[in-house]
Amino acid sequence: MTDADDNDRPRSRRREPVRRKTSPAIYVAAGLLAVAFAIGGVWLGSKLVDVIRPQPAAANPDAAPKETVSNGPLDAEETEANRVFEDDKASVVNVDTVLLQRGSFQGSEQQTGTGSGFVWDTDGRIVTNYHVIEEVYKRRNVAIRIVMADRQVYDARVVGTAADYDLAVVQILNVPKDRLKPIQVATSSDLKVGQKVYAIGNPFGLSLTLTTGIISNLDRSIEAPTGAPIPGAIQHTAQINPGNSGGPLLNRTGKLVGVNTSIATPQSGGGNVGIGFSIPSDTVNQVVTAIIRQERPKKPDLGVRLYDEKRLRASGYDKGVMISEVIPGGPADLAKLRGLRRAGNGAQAGPGDLILAINGEEVGGIADFQRIVAKLKPDQTVRVRFLRDETEREATLTVRGV
Repeated sequence: MTDADDNDRPRSRRREPVRRKTSPAIYVAAGLLAVAFAIGGVWLGSKLVDVIRPQPAAANPDAAPKETVSNGPLDAEETEANRVFEDDKASVVNVDTVLLQRGSFQGSEQQTGTGSGFVWDTDGRIVTNYHVIEEVYKRRNVAIRIVMADRQVYDARVVGTAADYDLAVVQILNVPKDRLKPIQVATSSDLKVGQKVYAIGNPFGLSLTLTTGIISNLDRSIEAPTGAPIPGAIQHTAQINPGNSGGPLLNRTGKLVGVNTSIATPQSGGGNVGIGFSIPSDTVNQVVTAIIRQERPKKPDLGVRLYDEKRLRASGYDKGVMISEVIPGGPADLAKLRGLRRAGNGAQAGPGDLILAINGEEVGGIADFQRIVAKLKPDQTVRVRFLRDETEREATLTVRGV
């Protein structure tokens, strides 16, 4: 028997699998099961939260307020601060500017600015900063309202201003004299660094706010709204903010030593960083008196015009200020100081006197000269040290007011 040929072997037939359709009932059952699990999970989670979360204590209908105790007596520092506030709060006012808006039947007012001020005398005069009421001069239909410590509101008119000193005087209309408590004034000439000071004012509209600090430095120069330097400013740490402008800076006996006018702020914001400036009371006393007398406050002057500082430094003078011209009949002229010498054709022939110091205070440049002169007083005698022909000399001048 021979083997059969491979082609004669029977072949197995491959059978295709039979696909069966899933019953819809299975899908429904799976969905119901998932919903049941979800509901159970939510229920279980809520029970766990209830277990973890503290449960409120049972209510007690017999609960009563705690028994309070006295704060006790004030210490010496607190007593002083409270006394200053109580003694001076009646002298401090809000100075608001309002825009009068006229309608067809009745008018309305919109507040456009707010600052502080204080009662100067029993005639109703109020001292504040010029920049607080400046809007009266810039816009039509702007009026001034004074809010007293007792919250009574009065109309006011401008008596006069001294923009170069950032000071203004306004007068309350129709106010009984017995409602006015003028502030007392102390000299600022003997203030000391480290001395305690208080500020009362209206920061951000919060009336009669008291803050305290110390004098950080003296004889600072700050800028008036006109750009003129205000000399002798007091630097202090009593917190002042927008709205404090025009308010009083007080010593520990409650007497005026300055008028709060500005703060140093970072460029990124406008908040207080502990550096405030006040116009000294001696300057305030002098300027306010001139305003009330309807006189133009006189500024001290030595009767000179100065040579350009950049050209002076380029010429090899590393300090001092050079007189370019002496005003005829002025203090420098009477003291025989000299300006630039000129040839017959007007060309410069020789340098003028180089001022090095005034009353012993070194003059490094024009900024120093302006700061020193600004704190002088008319009719005051001063010593001027200067360089002429490579020789240092000294002259005595009498300051004039202009």
